[in-house]
Amino acid sequence: MSFRLQQEYFWIHIVALLYLCGRSASQLSYSISEEVNKGTVLGNIAKDLNVNVQDLETRDLRIVSSYSKKYFEVNLRTGNLVVDERINREELCPNVVKCSIKIQAVLNDPMTAHRIEVNILDANDNSPAFTEGTYYFNISESSLTGERYLLPIAVDADIGSNSVKSYKLSQNAYFSLDVQSGGEHGGEHGVSAELVLQKALDREKQSVIRLILTAVDGGKPARSGSLDIHVNVLDANDNIPVFSKSLYKVSAQENAEHGTVVIKLNATDLDEGMNSKILYSFINRGNIDPSNIFDLNSETGEITVKGRLDYEETPAYEIRVQAKDQGFSPRSAHAKLLIEIIDVNDNAPEISVTSLMTPVKEDAEMGTIVALVTVSDKDGGNNGVTNCKVVGSVPFKLKSNYKNDYSLVVDGPLDRENISLYNVTITATDEGNPPLSSIRGITVHVSDVNDNAPRFMEPVINVYVKENSAVGSVIHTIRAFDPDLDRNSKLTYKLLDSSPKNIPISSVLNINSETGDIVSLQSFNYEELNTFQFKVQATDSGVPPLSSNVTVNVLILDENDNNPTVLAPYSEHGSVNSESIPYSAEAGYFVAKIRAVDADSGYNALLSYHLSEPKGNNLFRIGTSSGEIRTKRRMSDNDLKTHPLVVLVSDNGEPSLSATVSIDVVVVESTADIQTQFRHVPIKEESFSDLNLYLLIAIVSVSVIFLLSLISLIAVKCHRTDGSFSRYSAPMITTHPDGSWSYSKSTQQYDVCFSSDTMKSDVVVFPGPFPPVDGELISINGGDTFTRTQTLPNNDKVRVLQLYMKSFQSP
Repeated sequence: MSFRLQQEYFWIHIVALLYLCGRSASQLSYSISEEVNKGTVLGNIAKDLNVNVQDLETRDLRIVSSYSKKYFEVNLRTGNLVVDERINREELCPNVVKCSIKIQAVLNDPMTAHRIEVNILDANDNSPAFTEGTYYFNISESSLTGERYLLPIAVDADIGSNSVKSYKLSQNAYFSLDVQSGGEHGGEHGVSAELVLQKALDREKQSVIRLILTAVDGGKPARSGSLDIHVNVLDANDNIPVFSKSLYKVSAQENAEHGTVVIKLNATDLDEGMNSKILYSFINRGNIDPSNIFDLNSETGEITVKGRLDYEETPAYEIRVQAKDQGFSPRSAHAKLLIEIIDVNDNAPEISVTSLMTPVKEDAEMGTIVALVTVSDKDGGNNGVTNCKVVGSVPFKLKSNYKNDYSLVVDGPLDRENISLYNVTITATDEGNPPLSSIRGITVHVSDVNDNAPRFMEPVINVYVKENSAVGSVIHTIRAFDPDLDRNSKLTYKLLDSSPKNIPISSVLNINSETGDIVSLQSFNYEELNTFQFKVQATDSGVPPLSSNVTVNVLILDENDNNPTVLAPYSEHGSVNSESIPYSAEAGYFVAKIRAVDADSGYNALLSYHLSEPKGNNLFRIGTSSGEIRTKRRMSDNDLKTHPLVVLVSDNGEPSLSATVSIDVVVVESTADIQTQFRHVPIKEESFSDLNLYLLIAIVSVSVIFLLSLISLIAVKCHRTDGSFSRYSAPMITTHPDGSWSYSKSTQQYDVCFSSDTMKSDVVVFPGPFPPVDGELISINGGDTFTRTQTLPNNDKVRVLQLYMKSFQSP
């Protein structure tokens, strides 16, 4: 490492230590030289902020600035604040004595912001330079020794000790150099030089004198620049103009209009004629041309405003003016003019958002930083003092960090489901007269948090499924709604295991976890399972996930999928049954009774009987609902002795299913022949008569007891113990054209069929095809239990009841 670089690092650390010793709790100060290499360490920010180095990554330490370039960065492993890009002080802060970069260090958990000011120290990287390559002087030979001539100044972009500190003049016999420090107000440049005549000039000996002026800065090592000076020796004009003052001080308001008079200069010359006529002009020094801002009347010396005056750009102008006579060998004098600009409140405050932490979570705590806001005003004094606030009723407020730096923080509860975006309006007003203000809008997005569980539209869902439906068909689609956003509202569905009749629900149904489609895994049989219940759980994809359940009742709808079955004694498949009637039988004579049952329910189990008889045979008829075969008329000699009959038993389903039975009716001469033919076994008439009497008495007794019990059961269920109606609605009995009746209640429905063709009657009870939506259901398993207000026989018991009652029916 070179000696110069070591020296620069030494001074960097010394200055940084001095700043750190005097810093406040809310601001850190560092100093560093310009043009240092990338990676140069300014200091340890973790130590200065009293933060553990291990916490820098977890708290996401960031350097935030409003500059277009990222000059500094933090090494999160060591906590060192380092240079991230070479800094050119002259490019960053032209024509400014103090150059600093203001940045902010932002930490999360909790969110804090710290202001950091980095002073950029000047390095001697620019040499002094003159604006002209060659400068010409016209000096009369009559000039007296001691006369002074103002020399051009050299411009050095560096400042302080690195700026121009001295001038040197090449060796000559006539002139010496007088170097002067800055004037009363310091001026724009630290030093100036004047050429002093030491020896009288003699044009006849030497008409042109060539000199070299060298400007040297104060850097180590020093840099320099030179200017060639040509002195033309002229003939005599021995009096020079004289200004009334060597320094003029005036002031002008920054909003002065064009043409406003600033000052009128006054210079005199003791000569006469053209040698005493004076013309005024500006002397351009460095890279500033006063004629762009002010207009000077060369004859009157009046200076007026020409350009735009702006206190924020230039608070004062230091101008050199010249008075030159019009003699053959013109002589001139110069004076200094200081024009101070008076500030006017013509700049509204400027609001800038240096960092916006958006979106903000809807569960953000009070005081969470949303944005960093900086307010600036180019005016001075009270015109530059600002007050900043949030306008309107929003859950945010401004918190002052340091002078004109603020943090926009959360000041109330946020709920994305109600408001997902806030337009926050910030206003800043200065203390000028009249005050000026500006408005800045900040858009704050509120991000979603998984704070809403999925919702079902109904607490209980009833699904109706036809039996024998195809396996794999969608029986229902579950839908739930989640007001959250994105993954927090993405739902998945699953079945909660509930066992219908000890069968795992997973073997009966499946659900598409994404669409909610419930698919059957088997075909349902109403006669085996007519209702069951399970639950569906909807879960979102948030962290942590939220879920809710809904109860689903599946009600199986009966279909006509069972044929009628003919009961004994005519049930033997493929056999031809035989019945005998006497020739003397009257019209309405009872021949036989066909009994049949259907495993279906409702109208699918309501049977009707019809004769498929040969054409022209009109001797017999059958009761459509009772199944009793009787004669239509008396026998005649023309009738056949044997009548083959085919009985068709049909249900009322759609489409209708049927069964057939064949009976041969034989006409005999006497009753004795009927008994013998029918029984096919020899039985003693005395024994048969006694047994028949006892059997008839038993049948009548059991039938009466059963009917009384049935009537009592219906009466108890329909009325309360105090005689009022129960909570069930009144029963409704409907008659059908075939002579059957239907008995129904609000919670259960039964079809009661009575024969209309004979005094012999069968009672057939058909349970309803499915319970009503608001009815109580039968228990599926031990886990999900339902109650019902009455106990009624199932299909199997109904069939037993039918068979039991038919067994007591006489033939």
